[in-house]
Amino acid sequence: MKEIRFHGRGGQGVVKAAHLIVDSAVQEGKFAHFIPFFGVERKGSPVFGYGRISDEKIDLKTQVYKPHCVIVMDDTLLEAIPVFDGLREDGIFIINTAKTINELNLPKTVKTAALVDASAIAIDTIGRNIPNTAMLGAFVKATNWVSLEHVKKNTDLLFGGQNSVATQKAYDEVKIYDLQGGK
Repeated sequence: MKEIRFHGRGGQGVVKAAHLIVDSAVQEGKFAHFIPFFGVERKGSPVFGYGRISDEKIDLKTQVYKPHCVIVMDDTLLEAIPVFDGLREDGIFIINTAKTINELNLPKTVKTAALVDASAIAIDTIGRNIPNTAMLGAFVKATNWVSLEHVKKNTDLLFGGQNSVATQKAYDEVKIYDLQGGK
C-alpha cells in the first residue's frame, strides 16, 4: 500500500486532484481512497488530505501518519506548516515551485524530489493559477503509481478544456532528482 499526503491552499484544487488520482487507480484495478481534511477555511488557507493506493483491499480509514509521498501545491507552505512530518525514509516529495533544488531545504527523508512550476503551467494553459491538474502530471511521472492515460482521461471528464494539456505539460517538464536520502 502506498500512502500520500496532499498539502495546498483553499482554491488550488487539492481535493479534486486527490479524487482524480484515486479514480485513476480504481480504474486500473487497484484499491484506493481519499480522506479530505478541511473545514470552513477560506480561499488561500492551508488544506490537506490523505490518499491510499493498493493492490489489495484497504481497511485502514485513518489519517496518514507515515506517507510514502508528500505533494505540496504551494511552496509557501514549506515555511508555514510541517509538510515533511512523518515522511518515510525513502519518501517522494512533489512540489509546485519555481525554485531550484538547491534553493529548497529538504530533509534527509526525501529520496526523490519532483519540482515543477505548476502555477506557471496552469496560467499558461487554463488561464488561472489553479495548479492541481498540472501537479497530477508531476505525480504520475515521479511515482508511476497510476497511468498518465487514466489521469488525463479523468481530467478531461471532470474539467474538460485545457486541463489535461496542463497535466501532460507538467509530466513533460517536471524535474526529478534522486537524492539518495537527502541532498
